[in-house]
Amino acid sequence: MDGMRETIRIVGIDPGLRRTGWGIVESLGNSLRFVASGTVKSDDKADLASRLCQLHDGLADVLHRHMPHEAAVEHTFVNKDASATLKLGQARGIAMLVPARAGLRVAEYAPNAVKKAVIGVGHGDKQQIHMMVKVLMPKATFQGDDAADALAIAICHAHHRQSAAYRIALAG
Repeated sequence: MDGMRETIRIVGIDPGLRRTGWGIVESLGNSLRFVASGTVKSDDKADLASRLCQLHDGLADVLHRHMPHEAAVEHTFVNKDASATLKLGQARGIAMLVPARAGLRVAEYAPNAVKKAVIGVGHGDKQQIHMMVKVLMPKATFQGDDAADALAIAICHAHHRQSAAYRIALAG
């Protein structure tokens, strides 16, 4: 596919064990179009394996319904405690496994890269991210931080994949 002339559907995923946010955008050249967003939730009273299954099945359903071409996942770091970090890592594994099993290339972005792509600097709060997602895609709707962050991840990937495609086109 020629990334410069084809509409590319991107799913952004913000992994979390309680809530994994997802956002779908379409990228064509410099334009972005909001498609959908939401949150896959796991039952915090269930055991870890069941919760990971819930995240897996929920994300698989999102991919089946929206048929994205590419995926982007936030590369998250938690230093508060080892148990929380391990659980987040397991949720992140599901967030990467589901699109990979669907045959999608999965890009990873550090939180600073996502913020820089969306608000122009590598630091900022959730409200700035939400505001800029709405500026970049006025028709975007999202409930909560997880879905907004997932849209920001998708926007980040749209910007980065475009510059990479542009560099390849120039080199060719």
